[in-house]
Amino acid sequence: MSVDLAGLKALVTGGASGIGLATARQLAERGASVAVLDLNIEDLPASLLGYRADVADDAEVRAAVNTAAAELGGIDVLVNNAGIGAAGTVEDNPDEQWHRVLDVNVLGLVRMARAALPHLRSSKHAAIVNTCSIAATVGLPQRALYAASKGAVLSLTLAMAADHIREGIRVNCVNPGTADTPWVTRLLEAADDPDAERTALEARQPMGRLVLAEEVAAAIVYLASPTAGSVTGTALAVDGGLAGLRLRPAAV
Repeated sequence: MSVDLAGLKALVTGGASGIGLATARQLAERGASVAVLDLNIEDLPASLLGYRADVADDAEVRAAVNTAAAELGGIDVLVNNAGIGAAGTVEDNPDEQWHRVLDVNVLGLVRMARAALPHLRSSKHAAIVNTCSIAATVGLPQRALYAASKGAVLSLTLAMAADHIREGIRVNCVNPGTADTPWVTRLLEAADDPDAERTALEARQPMGRLVLAEEVAAAIVYLASPTAGSVTGTALAVDGGLAGLRLRPAAV
């Protein structure tokens, strides 16, 4: 399926690495004008505009969104991808970490949408795509705080879709499984046995491997595109079958 985004203007948070960078690149390759918001924008490809902004800072968000909209000539697509992780049970993370993760993963999305909505309302093709996680729908060990934040993103996606459908703004999310991204690499490096941990994460997904950032990006691009014009309030899993499949153990 060919996705043509010529003439559209897109804004991607957390777009300097991992899923965000893969998404920004694919949007640009399909003809969109793309701006990236991130804390570090020094190494972005020349095809992408870059703006430094912390999604936990409302003033920085509003300034960056308005500057990007002025330079792009509007905003048609907002990809809320910026996020941070956390490991542990409910006993393990102090209040300060709960506040920080929720501030970035949930309120960061709120701040971005709030700043971008006036521009999206002027678009003939407006779409918001939020990067959620399979952790929102499947109980994973040692991910209590992260799962809580992504559960909020899933519920918020549905609420936003209902609130803005009559304004012509579609809102969807993607639910990646464990993806081969810089964050996951850092988690693996911190494990007692990184190779064994990687093997366990790969085995958890029925396809037997980690999800690629480019695969998640392709799903985001689809949801952002006119091809998905009748898709809103949807969570699209890109998880190697983790959420929906229950396989028998492999024969020995």
